[in-house]
Amino acid sequence: MSQQTLRLGVDTPRAAIVAIDLHRGHLDMEVATMPTSPEVAERVIAANAKLFAWARALGVPVVHLMTSYRDAQEIAANPFWRSRAEDPTATRKNVLRHNLEGGPGCVVMPQLWDESDFIVDTKKRYDCFIASDLDFMLRSHGINTLIITGVNTNSCVLATTTAANVRDYAVIVVDDCVDSMDGPALHEAGLLCIRTAFGSVLSSAEVMASDVLAAAGTRGAAA
Repeated sequence: MSQQTLRLGVDTPRAAIVAIDLHRGHLDMEVATMPTSPEVAERVIAANAKLFAWARALGVPVVHLMTSYRDAQEIAANPFWRSRAEDPTATRKNVLRHNLEGGPGCVVMPQLWDESDFIVDTKKRYDCFIASDLDFMLRSHGINTLIITGVNTNSCVLATTTAANVRDYAVIVVDDCVDSMDGPALHEAGLLCIRTAFGSVLSSAEVMASDVLAAAGTRGAAA
């Protein structure tokens, strides 16, 4: 997408990275309860690391969203997830053990964490706005434009993009910084839904080359 066609629909963009579930529970093959493939994990970590470095340099906040449950009952309250836990062939068969508080999965991948980052660690469902203070955190910092990354494209990324859209945020999903444990077809299907109805889909190279987005951080705004 060229600079000329990047239309966000906001007069003065103020952006934040919203990084969804880039934690050991998905991306560290030694402890993950619902892992992506190793290849997907390596690719997503590398792409996000570059994007986050760009964002931090411009004063664009990086906000990590992390799934965490007090106990399995909080997970099993979702009927679909409970049914997946009973299917040994499902990608979500371990959902009742996924990211229980204090477990090794509830840690942002160290390659992606910086002390300047924010974390919202009360994510309970695919939609990152549900049962969390994400909306409060974003609005209190004057954010109107979300640059969304993370996993999984066809569940948490799609649901959060939809939720952000209906809350009147401008949304960009970074296609090489998202992926899915459900495979490439559902990754692409998620991106198709997003670009059709909910937000822009750009590559990380396009995001980092955008003068509009470079000016959307605190340092860019002050320049």
